[in-house]
Amino acid sequence: MVDSAKLLAAIIDNAIDGIITIDSRGIVESINPAASALFGYEPEEVIGNNIAMLMPEPDRSKHDDYISSYQHTGVKKIIGIGREVLGRKKNGVTFPFRLAVSEVYYQNKNIFTGFIHDLTKERAAEDELREHAIKLEATVSERTKDLIKLVSELEKAKSDVSLSLEKEKELNQMKSRFVSMASHEFRTPLSSVQLSASLIEKYVERPDYQNVIKHTHRIRGAVQLLNNILNDFLSLEKLEAGKVVANKSDINLVQLAEEITEEMQMICKKNQHIVYQHTGDVGVFYLDSHLVKSSIINLISNAIKYSGEDTFIEFSTEIKDDICVMCIRDNGIGIPIEDQKSLFEPFFRAQNIGNIPGTGLGLNIVKRYVELMDGIMEYSSAVNEGATFKMTFQQ
Repeated sequence: MVDSAKLLAAIIDNAIDGIITIDSRGIVESINPAASALFGYEPEEVIGNNIAMLMPEPDRSKHDDYISSYQHTGVKKIIGIGREVLGRKKNGVTFPFRLAVSEVYYQNKNIFTGFIHDLTKERAAEDELREHAIKLEATVSERTKDLIKLVSELEKAKSDVSLSLEKEKELNQMKSRFVSMASHEFRTPLSSVQLSASLIEKYVERPDYQNVIKHTHRIRGAVQLLNNILNDFLSLEKLEAGKVVANKSDINLVQLAEEITEEMQMICKKNQHIVYQHTGDVGVFYLDSHLVKSSIINLISNAIKYSGEDTFIEFSTEIKDDICVMCIRDNGIGIPIEDQKSLFEPFFRAQNIGNIPGTGLGLNIVKRYVELMDGIMEYSSAVNEGATFKMTFQQ
């Protein structure tokens, strides 16, 4: 038959939570390995001492009074009732834990047994969640103000062109595409945020720290997507207001292109590779570095989005005499012939993009950046045969 005493001792010694027993005077009689590790003491440093040594003030000073009060009045404040308290480690650090105390009468004396469950990870997860929630609220609030401002300025633009019937028609078409785009592009990340936030609440109750982290990452991703959408809107607004000008200078085009390639490779799909090469003995050209970088990043981002895994994206630059050519080529879904006439219109998206996210503003912004630098934007594409975009500049 199983030796009950040995079995009980083995269970206590291997328990995940801490277990401590004290007598009626508060003197520790036993402490299991989990509790020793949690408080940072060896068993012999605790056994024979008052349990108050494991408590911070004011509980340390009041503990003996509590035991005495219970013995005289029989009123239980914690026995049989679990509650959250603070513990004090050997190094002086305090930490939260859930304490459940039971009382047994054994060998002619009262023994109190405390069961200790460390709450440090749970509280850390809750603190991180609160911090993420505060940051998310601040970001959404800031971007909402930008969006309200943008919508207001779009309405002003509408009234400015209302005298022209053709302009009014074009504006209405743009508005229709904007509503269609916004209803989809905003709903998707916002739904992701809402779902992840709901799941986080459930995982914190359990608790499930890993799933909390997973869903906070999803929230960050959704907020970043919203941020990118709003940045496209703001770029369009600055262009419409004439606030964007080309500040040209001699830039090291090869160095800039290599930096962009390295940066964009980090967001590529599985086994997608950006292959960059430069042709020409000269690597310096007279352009606006900010507008060039924004244009290249936008075109490579499109190539990544509209191409599948295990594909190559070709990125090349060429400087010959006073001509500079930049080219981005992919093997993605391509652009239908019937859609190409509207390709550079704001908010326009080709019919074959499916659920791929985007605002339909990127190519419009790139074309206008290229024209600000006195360049020419060209392209060629066919369905399922990829697309090639070429930017040509002359000094």
